[in-house]
Amino acid sequence: MSTPDPALWRAMLSYLRQHHSDICRQWFEELEPLWIDGGILQIRVANDVQRQYLAGRCVDTFNEAAQHASGALLTVRFVDGDGQLPRAAASDTRRGQFIAPANGPPNDPDETPDQILLSPDYSFDNFVQGPGNRLAHAAAIAVAQQPGKAYNPLFIHGGVGLGKTHLLQAACQKLLLDNPRARICYLSCDTFMNQFLDAVQSGRMNDFRHRYRHVDMLVIDDIHFLANRERTQEEFFHTFNSLHQAGKQIILSSDSPPNEIPELEERLVSRFNWGLVTRIDKPCYETRVAIVRKKAAIRGITIPDDVVCHIAARIESNTRELEGAITRIQSIAALTGQPITMDLAQQALGDTPASGGVGPQMSIQTIIDAVTDFFGVKLSDLQSKRRHRSITIPRQVCMYLARQRTTYSLEEIGGYFGGRDHTTVMHAIKTVADRINDDPNFAAQLQTLDRDLTTTNAQLRT
Repeated sequence: MSTPDPALWRAMLSYLRQHHSDICRQWFEELEPLWIDGGILQIRVANDVQRQYLAGRCVDTFNEAAQHASGALLTVRFVDGDGQLPRAAASDTRRGQFIAPANGPPNDPDETPDQILLSPDYSFDNFVQGPGNRLAHAAAIAVAQQPGKAYNPLFIHGGVGLGKTHLLQAACQKLLLDNPRARICYLSCDTFMNQFLDAVQSGRMNDFRHRYRHVDMLVIDDIHFLANRERTQEEFFHTFNSLHQAGKQIILSSDSPPNEIPELEERLVSRFNWGLVTRIDKPCYETRVAIVRKKAAIRGITIPDDVVCHIAARIESNTRELEGAITRIQSIAALTGQPITMDLAQQALGDTPASGGVGPQMSIQTIIDAVTDFFGVKLSDLQSKRRHRSITIPRQVCMYLARQRTTYSLEEIGGYFGGRDHTTVMHAIKTVADRINDDPNFAAQLQTLDRDLTTTNAQLRT
C-alpha cells in the first residue's frame, strides 16, 4: 500500500478535462486519492450520491485517466467518507441503481434492477428558479422536508427538458441528506411496467408488490406512459393506494396534466389530482441566462458574459438544449486548446456557415413562432393531443421544417410537440413531403413560409 503522488492526481484531472470534458464537474476537485494497493487507486468521495454516480457512470473514464497518467495498469475504486467500501459494494455499478438506507442491511442488486441513478448535478442548490417553475420548485422542497404530509401526491408536468427530472432527483437527494435511512424508490414508468410484466410471467408478484409498497417515497418519471396499459394501471392503482394510506410520499412527473393523459383510468386521474398538480413552463430569457451560468459553474468553466447571453438568446426551448450547447462549446474549447470566445461559441452552435456551404441552423422556437402565426394556431394546440385537421397540418409542417432547417434528431423534434415519438415525426415529414408534390397551392404556401423563416432568422442574428 502506498500514498499516491499528488502529481498523478493532477495529471488525471487534466486528462479528464481535456478528453472527457463532458463528465467533468467542479466537485471533482474535492475528491481525495487515498492510497494505491494491489493496482487499485482508492478515491474518497464526500457522499453516497457522488459515490454511486461515479461508480455507475465514470469508472471507465477514471480508469483510462489513471492508466494514462501512471503508465501502469491502474484501476480506480470509489470509497465513502470513512475510506471504506460500503457493504454490498462488490457490484458497485448495479448497487448504485438502488437508493436505500445507508446503514441498513445490504440490498441484493439483482432485486432492484434498472432504477435511475441520481446525479449530483440535480440538487436543489443547482436548480434555477424562474416564473415558470417557482411553484413546482417550492412544492418539491416541501415534500422532501415533510414526506407524506405536504402534498401527496406531487404531480409535476411540462414539456421535455424543462426541469421535471431535476426536481424529482433533488427531492430524493434532500430526503436522503436529512434521513440517510429513508427508503426511496426512483425509476421510470417504463421500468415499472417492464418489471410488472416480468413479475407476472415469473410468478413473483409478491416480491414485486413488496418492493414498491414498502418504501418511504416512490418517485416515478414519465407516468404518462401508463396510457393504454390496463393491467399495469390496475397494479399501480393498488400500489398508489397502499402507499398513500400508509402516509408515504408519491412524486410523479408527466408531459401532460392527469386529465389530459389519454386512456388513463378515471380513478387514477382522480388520485393524481388528490395532492398538488403543478406545471413547469419554458424559461424566460433572464432565467435562461441564470441557467447557463449555473451549468457552467457546475462544470467548473468560465464563460464570458457575451457568450452566456448569446446562448440564452439563441436557445429558447428548454434547459436540456442549453446544457447541450455548453457541452459542445466546452468540448471544442478542450480539444482545440482555445479559450471560450464568441467566435468559438458561434462555430460550436452552427451560427457561422460551415465549410460545406450550409448556413446557420435556426431554433425550433423560431419555426414554431412562424408556423403558429402563419396558420393562426397556438403553441398549446400543437403540443396537445388534438387531431383536428386545423391542428395536425400546422403541427406536421413544424416537424417537417424542423427536420429540414435544424440538425435535431427525430426524437428531439417530437419532444417539442407533446413528447411524440420518432415514428410520428417520420409520418409527419412524409405527409408534408407528399402533399408538397401533389398540391401546388400547399407547396406555394410552404415556399412563402420558408422564405419568411429565412428572413426572420437573418434578422434575429443581426
